[in-house]
Amino acid sequence: MRRTVTFADVITLPAIGQGSWYMGEDPHQRQQEVAALQAGLECGLTLIDTAEMYADGGAEQVVGEALIGRRDAAWLVSKVYPWNAGEIDAVEACERSLRRLKTDYLDLYLLHWRGTIPLEETIRAMETLQRQGKIRHWGVSNFDHEDMQELWQEPGGEACATNQVLYHLASRGIEYDLLPECQQRRMPVMAYCPLAQAGRLRRDLMNNPTLNQIAQQKRISVAQLLLAWVIRHEGVIAIPKASSVVHVQENAAALQVMLTAGEQAAINQQFPPPMAKMPLDVV
Repeated sequence: MRRTVTFADVITLPAIGQGSWYMGEDPHQRQQEVAALQAGLECGLTLIDTAEMYADGGAEQVVGEALIGRRDAAWLVSKVYPWNAGEIDAVEACERSLRRLKTDYLDLYLLHWRGTIPLEETIRAMETLQRQGKIRHWGVSNFDHEDMQELWQEPGGEACATNQVLYHLASRGIEYDLLPECQQRRMPVMAYCPLAQAGRLRRDLMNNPTLNQIAQQKRISVAQLLLAWVIRHEGVIAIPKASSVVHVQENAAALQVMLTAGEQAAINQQFPPPMAKMPLDVV
């Protein structure tokens, strides 16, 4: 059984998508990046996430190239800088993203993180973009529980389609309050860096004896185990970077991986769930 997530009660997607952070930074990697995204679409990983921030628009250009002749096969997500999220600036920023992506609409447009522009103004900008047909849905990123409460209380705030946040086995803070609230409201959570970003945390996860033992018993990689763990929750979609064709194929296979109660208990012993409110992790 492949896990799925439903956005805005209208579109159901596989619970693993494709990220593009760090794409577009090295011209020598461009064709590999394009090929990886296209392979992901062929594997059914239809959600592709990018942002105007990534490589100063370079990642959007890579995604745009990958989608030539394939736009209808993708559910395309991009993000706007908080200082571009005003009523006029957001429209202009979205238009720049659309040009780089070689498309005339986004399926989902996110406020990348909260800035100084009032939420009510950003909501109005998103609604304008929807009326113009430039975006179909809008959402936010890096919003903690309190931020979401404020957003939902604003006129039009209930239309927020998702919150994209850092979530992986070594960063479980959202499980205390943010994730349960979003699940109650039937609003999906998008998990970025589901394998943890490169560094100590990533090494700790990949080298953990318990995780390696479970992965070996299931005949999967630790990375696949970590992805399966992230999407075990209802309404959570993971967006690992699509770094190569092989990795994308491995990511897609993780949609079929189910964890037993015993395996989850063993993982919880190594990486306990939060017992109190924690600040939202951001990278």
